[in-house]
Amino acid sequence: MPIIVSLDERSYPIYISPQSLHRTGELLIDIGGKGKVLIVSNPVIFRHYGEIVFTALITLGFEVQTCILPAGERYKNLKTIERIYQHCAQYRLERRSTIIALGGGVIGDMAGFAAATWLRGINFVQIPTTLLAMVDAAIGGKTGVNHAQGKNLIGAFYQPKAVVIDPNVLQTLPVREYRSGMAEVIKYGVIWEPELFNLLESQPQLSQYRYLATQDLEKILYFSCQTKATIVSQDEREGGIRALLNYGHTIGHAIETVTQYRYYTHGEAVALGMIAAGDIAVQLGWWSKDEQSRQKQLIANVKLPIQLKPDIDLEAIKLALNWDKKVVQGAVRFILPKKIGQAAMTDQVPPDVIHQALICLIAQ
Repeated sequence: MPIIVSLDERSYPIYISPQSLHRTGELLIDIGGKGKVLIVSNPVIFRHYGEIVFTALITLGFEVQTCILPAGERYKNLKTIERIYQHCAQYRLERRSTIIALGGGVIGDMAGFAAATWLRGINFVQIPTTLLAMVDAAIGGKTGVNHAQGKNLIGAFYQPKAVVIDPNVLQTLPVREYRSGMAEVIKYGVIWEPELFNLLESQPQLSQYRYLATQDLEKILYFSCQTKATIVSQDEREGGIRALLNYGHTIGHAIETVTQYRYYTHGEAVALGMIAAGDIAVQLGWWSKDEQSRQKQLIANVKLPIQLKPDIDLEAIKLALNWDKKVVQGAVRFILPKKIGQAAMTDQVPPDVIHQALICLIAQ
């Protein structure tokens, strides 16, 4: 049975099943898809899985075209969105047509934004191929692109019609990208699901996909997707509880912006952001040094960075925080942990506490 993101008429299923790529056409029919389909992907992912999805759709009568975009966060901009629009126009996509995002979070964000804005909104399906996209980016309807002043400043909430997750595609995921996705998994354990955190802590090896038993991987995917679905179902547009999902992202996004998305993957930046947020929470007395140590150890076990490169300008990071989307009336809002499985939001973090957390991120 699929996990359901419950949003009234915008509700949609999350299918988690091996070999589900081969059933793309069948699943698209199940959600009412018909007619023209544009697959948006990048060259590496399409080489691995494009033919499977293409064939699954063609076999069931869909008219399929492709749009292959360059890979990388630095291409997540309006110029690339224009390329998708050109394909939409060339292939005369209609309102009943479907854009399928076959790829990681960058592809999903851009394809989703194009779907949200072409003809004021056409059908959209997520087929995430990275762990990070499976557990986070593909679920919840956040779409958009980056601006020079910050990450994801241009975008829209636009829910997909379905999310199709095939765990088998992780076999070809580069180790660094797998680890990046594990940062978001750890996030869910810290903010919401202590059973997930305990499951992660119990693993003898977490740093590579091949070390995970099949049943443990499926539990990790289920816990993570169910957590995201539960939170989004309660708060679609981040007016309240959904803000918890930004744990680690406030400082993480600032690090990405300052380093121009070239030093760290998104998950690596989030891992650093979680460590900094944990340190802030310790300074404010929100949670214990022991829990911070457990978080840091779990991040280290995945072989994610726990220390910021010393040549990165801390003042630039603090300046970038002011461009965060969560800034309200000049106050930066942080999601901070209170205990494993519980977090809360605050805009009452003194500048010296933030500074000390960044210093510790370099000095540890």
